[in-house]
Amino acid sequence: MHTCCIYDVCIMSTAVAAEHPVPASERAYSHIKAAILSGALAGGTFVTEGALAEEIGISRTPVREALLRLQVEDMVELYPKKGALVVPVTARETREVFEARVLIEEWAATHAWPRRAELGPRLHQLLDDMTAARRIKDAAAFSAADRAFHEVIVEAAGNSVITRQYRHLRDRQLCIVASVMRTDEARMTRAVVGHKELLALLEHGTRAEFTRAAREHVAHTGEMVGSR
Repeated sequence: MHTCCIYDVCIMSTAVAAEHPVPASERAYSHIKAAILSGALAGGTFVTEGALAEEIGISRTPVREALLRLQVEDMVELYPKKGALVVPVTARETREVFEARVLIEEWAATHAWPRRAELGPRLHQLLDDMTAARRIKDAAAFSAADRAFHEVIVEAAGNSVITRQYRHLRDRQLCIVASVMRTDEARMTRAVVGHKELLALLEHGTRAEFTRAAREHVAHTGEMVGSR
């Protein structure tokens, strides 16, 4: 285990906070979760309530409440009177997350197909966001745009239950993908190419081609991430 500071994580500007006061526990929750998802607090990092409270500028009680919420989400593991361990992503979890994604996104691709015309503009924008993030080596922005690209397709499939289940995966997806993309720019480039191919098939291919490509894209990403 190792300790880490997260001074570079900013949740909101002072001006916004002043205009719209946010409960201290919510501020702590957002701050810590953002640090975990961005990789600023990597898996295996041990944090204490006192250090987090001092860093965020609040008392320990709201920090404790935030850590309890994050434990429910399997983001941290609490050690009473000591602190919390950021739960690392395991090889098994990586495999299971991508297995679930393959099932959901293959289904979503075929069911979202009738709405492909309205999906195009939004997916083009997200692809541009990925390309821009790749250019400036912003792994966090890249991962967020990548996730949003896939989530747009899942939402378009029109099943709210499946969409909610997919969203439950997204935090761990961000942890997994951000940890890889941050250390391998070539993989970011390949990911952009893969998304361009998906978008091209959505606009000019057949439903079967798009569905097959969606399945293979996620499966390949899982294999790539699993081999890191």
